Amino acid sequence: MNVDLKIFLDKKVDEYNQPFFIQSDPISIPHSFSKKQDIEIAGFFAAIFSWGNRTTIIKKSKELLQLMDNAPHQFCLSHSENDLKKLMQFKHRTFNTTDLLYFIEFFNFHYNRYDSLEEAFCFGMKENDINVSNALNSFYDYFFSLPDIPKRTLKHVASPNKNSACKRINMFLRWMVRADDKGVDFGLWKKIKPSQLIIPLDLHVARVAHRFNLLERKQFDWIAAVELTNQLKTWDDQDPTKYDFALFALGIEEKF
Repeated sequence: MNVDLKIFLDKKVDEYNQPFFIQSDPISIPHSFSKKQDIEIAGFFAAIFSWGNRTTIIKKSKELLQLMDNAPHQFCLSHSENDLKKLMQFKHRTFNTTDLLYFIEFFNFHYNRYDSLEEAFCFGMKENDINVSNALNSFYDYFFSLPDIPKRTLKHVASPNKNSACKRINMFLRWMVRADDKGVDFGLWKKIKPSQLIIPLDLHVARVAHRFNLLERKQFDWIAAVELTNQLKTWDDQDPTKYDFALFALGIEEKF
């Protein structure tokens, strides 16, 4: 163990895992809500939209939620055809109205049967799973289990079975599962443990991890995400993804 590196990154976690972090990050979107289901749906959209410029991600997330009357759970459960027409011009990068309508159809299907989106991630989990691989694979299968799935929409939800790093879904799970007293992550879900989470791996996090010799693999895939997480578990096996704050901030905020 590189003790000096651990001390340095622990300090960066403490520095950035603070309320000020929320405002300029997509996690600000679910923080606009207090109802659990609204937090889940708003957070899911914000996470799925999270590629590219953070200011644009936040802007487009707010735009969508305003179209849903800033009540996404109620909208998904009881929208009318006229309500859906309001969404017809929405687009964020490669995410368009076709994708959006399927997402809403899924949320309508799921929330008419379950109280929380957490259930959707737990169908395939086994008691002794060391990470969320089974959870993400079963979520993918469940999410795309409705009839007449638009093929183009499949690209917006990743899974370990496709060897994706699943950055956006792992980030969403970090938001929902991690619990501490800092006020950034929500800690709403209890059936998935923080120790089972996988680091949200993107280009910036990978670059910093390579620089610190925490990651050897060059591809940005599921194997790399697990490799990095396992390294971080040598420092904190109960909460390895807290280091996302440090690695992400060093890569984005400090251009490390």
